[in-house]
Amino acid sequence: MKEVILVLNCGSSSVKFSIINPIKKISLIQGIVETIQGVVVLSIQDFVLHKKTIQRFGKIEVYEQLIVLIFDLLSKRYKSYLDSLIGIGHRVVHGGQNIKTSMIINDQVLLSIQKASIFAPLHNPYHLLCIKVSLQKILKLKNCNVAVFDTSFHQTMPKISFLYAIPYYFYSNHAIRRYGAHGINHLYITHQCALMLKKSIDRLNIISCHLGGGSSITAIVEGKSIDTSMGLTPLEGLAMGTRCGDIDPYIIFYMVTELSIPLEEVKKILTEKSGVLGISALTSDFRELERNYFTNKRAKLSIDIFCNRVSKYIGGYFTSMPKKLDAVVFTGGIGENSSFVRQKVVEKLSLLGCFIDNEKNSIHGLKNRRIHSSKSIPILVIPANENQMIAQETYALLKNL
Repeated sequence: MKEVILVLNCGSSSVKFSIINPIKKISLIQGIVETIQGVVVLSIQDFVLHKKTIQRFGKIEVYEQLIVLIFDLLSKRYKSYLDSLIGIGHRVVHGGQNIKTSMIINDQVLLSIQKASIFAPLHNPYHLLCIKVSLQKILKLKNCNVAVFDTSFHQTMPKISFLYAIPYYFYSNHAIRRYGAHGINHLYITHQCALMLKKSIDRLNIISCHLGGGSSITAIVEGKSIDTSMGLTPLEGLAMGTRCGDIDPYIIFYMVTELSIPLEEVKKILTEKSGVLGISALTSDFRELERNYFTNKRAKLSIDIFCNRVSKYIGGYFTSMPKKLDAVVFTGGIGENSSFVRQKVVEKLSLLGCFIDNEKNSIHGLKNRRIHSSKSIPILVIPANENQMIAQETYALLKNL
């Protein structure tokens, strides 16, 4: 391979990585390093050799070592790919107010990522560490690291969508506004949906439902984001795995002043102990909740609340469509894999012309598929592929350097 892109996607306890041929748009290898019950596990899928390997390592105390582990693996097993690297694409959750597109990383971009960490404290600091290690490990690519931002796709939202109804100076002076998230995948879904429906992107009107541990829904008109459920941070919007989503802000005041819960603990409750985990008191894993749906009242309640919130957002975004809605799209770990959740969401949308085909909905394993009945607005399932989009954005910036 003459030209390949390394994609790094850092979370708080894991690092996903891929090596992608950006011209042919194919993944050559894909893997993840994560900490499972105190043990570091490296899983890698080699699509060229059709081989999957898993390695376990001792406990790692410092996060940077997870990233170093990836570079060590690549230098030992995949040196030919490293020699062919033309760039490294980094997924970054939050770019703040001023970054509106993917950027070649320099000191100013790093500063913007750092400043935006206050809005994405569980993500941006790890992105910065990943970029730091990458710059140290492959010096020849010092000016070929690219940051691709989840917030960029949502920079097309109008003020009526992104402003909060609080004094305007909080926006003008402090950049408090709705930024959204999952923009990289919502952009990928837009491209894939246009191909499926054989429409040009600038004529495409869809509602994209990214449902996973973190979930968001985006209204996309003429190929551009015009509204999205996540806000200043990824805490707003849908009920999620452990995040509360939309709540009355006065709940926070009540917890602090009346229940005497420290503010830091309130933050932890709303981000790490709420959502379906908080309702069920069982788990944030939707697979486990589905298995207990008919036997555990709280498991049932948590899924019903989640699905109800998704249906409400989809219904609300119908009002954003200028003429007609081309499709409702499900993506993300839950959106792609849970036929049960999709059915419960869509059954609330019959008044809006959405009807599911149960047989099509129950089929698993197909890449991009239609699950609607003949009388319905198109309802599609498209697997998330942030890494492919990051590779394309990185290549587009670097190919003419």
